[in-house]
Amino acid sequence: RNHFPTCNVCRSIDMHMTLRKTALFGAFLLVGAPVVAQAQTDTALGTVPAARYPYTAADVHFISGMIGHHAQAIVMAKWAPTHGASKSVLVLCERIINAQTDEIALMQRWLAVRHQPVPEAKAGPMKMMMNGMEMDMLMPGMLSDSQMKVLDASRGANFDKHFLQFMIQHHQGAMTMVNELFASAGGGQDDVMYKFASDVYADQGTEIDRMQKMLFQLLGK
Repeated sequence: RNHFPTCNVCRSIDMHMTLRKTALFGAFLLVGAPVVAQAQTDTALGTVPAARYPYTAADVHFISGMIGHHAQAIVMAKWAPTHGASKSVLVLCERIINAQTDEIALMQRWLAVRHQPVPEAKAGPMKMMMNGMEMDMLMPGMLSDSQMKVLDASRGANFDKHFLQFMIQHHQGAMTMVNELFASAGGGQDDVMYKFASDVYADQGTEIDRMQKMLFQLLGK
């Protein structure tokens, strides 16, 4: 299996996104079973041999970190109506809020059925162990406190500019997280995890292209 989503995947268009998410949610419910010694999963999740669906520590780290990553994007997008965003940015923000809210619920479900800690959908750093010490670290692309303050203080066209610049950075970080997952030993090889991570990569890449065009139009005025 190619560990990286193809260019064709990255160019998928909006009309397919809802169908992909619906199918993926159904797959999470069907095969979202923890890897345990018992032969079958809970009947609420379907009678599926648990051993068929292994996951790794990298998978758990990716999902846990992406919850906070998505949560920050939602905070940013929810500022658009109160900060004088243009119509095109408002539409983009509505899309981000709807898609990433659904994905957060899906990711929390993925962790819960595997009996893993389920983070709150809270914008902020993730606790990680570094050299035996617990540290708070932002996931790739996430905005610093100072960047969030800059965005929150912006209004009108200035908000549009900062939002697009920062959300491009944010989306690029999500794509980095996917690359890191697939580069890890065994990471993302579960079929459901592979599809979810590939969809994140595709959707974020598509939105980066859109935002770059919007930013070019805005700065060209």
